[in-house]
Amino acid sequence: MRILFIGDIFARPGRDTVKELLPGVLDEHKPHMVIANGENLSHGNGISPDNAEDMRRAGINFFTTGNHIWGNKDGVMKLNDPKFPVIRPANFPSTKTPGRGYEIIEDGMMNKILVVNMMGRVFMREDLDCPFRTMERILEETTYENVQAIFVDFHAEATSEKSAFAHHFDGKVSAVVGTHTHVQTADEKILDGGTAFISDVGMTGSMDSVIGVNKDLMINKFITQLPSKFDPEMDGEMALNAVLIEVDEKSKKALSIQRIQVFN
Repeated sequence: MRILFIGDIFARPGRDTVKELLPGVLDEHKPHMVIANGENLSHGNGISPDNAEDMRRAGINFFTTGNHIWGNKDGVMKLNDPKFPVIRPANFPSTKTPGRGYEIIEDGMMNKILVVNMMGRVFMREDLDCPFRTMERILEETTYENVQAIFVDFHAEATSEKSAFAHHFDGKVSAVVGTHTHVQTADEKILDGGTAFISDVGMTGSMDSVIGVNKDLMINKFITQLPSKFDPEMDGEMALNAVLIEVDEKSKKALSIQRIQVFN
């Protein structure tokens, strides 16, 4: 089973980049499932139903998110809809929080994939439950589900937290991919127990930016320390950052992980 995961798609430049570059990636790698982090899909903050559907038509099957999931009210209102192909981090502490933190989805070959969204706590503003204990609970809840792969998007700031999480669940999940920092790392590997890992998949959008945001706005914010809009950078070289992970359906262990970076 081949799973393609696309890093944080940032606003309209990211959506346009997906439309332009994803067909070629699909043709070359022929994944059975395409997942993307969509928390920045709508103007860099949240994921609207219309933008999610637009990306589904472009070839993405399912979306994970992160701390910016709450930035689009129309998207938040859809999170409890089981037909809305979007999950939010599982370790938000309240049962009243909209949405779900994991879902079992099927690829085109009738394989079942348990997709989990988790958020780190180091350097993050949110007061979240422990991601380690939350993941253990999810594995217990899904013990009797007949899945062929377990895929985790770990949305976090600290490389150390992402790495520790991946090593802790090595052999228990098929893949742990890091998101949130928007810079693709070069540490992709298969851990000893058969779990694929990368610290951060990177982002999809303008590379001539500060993690997707207009660079002049961000420079001014750092210099002045004044509040600033986070408008997306609309110009410059665009890139699609992703990873392709091959999983053995019988053992649920990863066979390979490949970084993908395609420029327009």
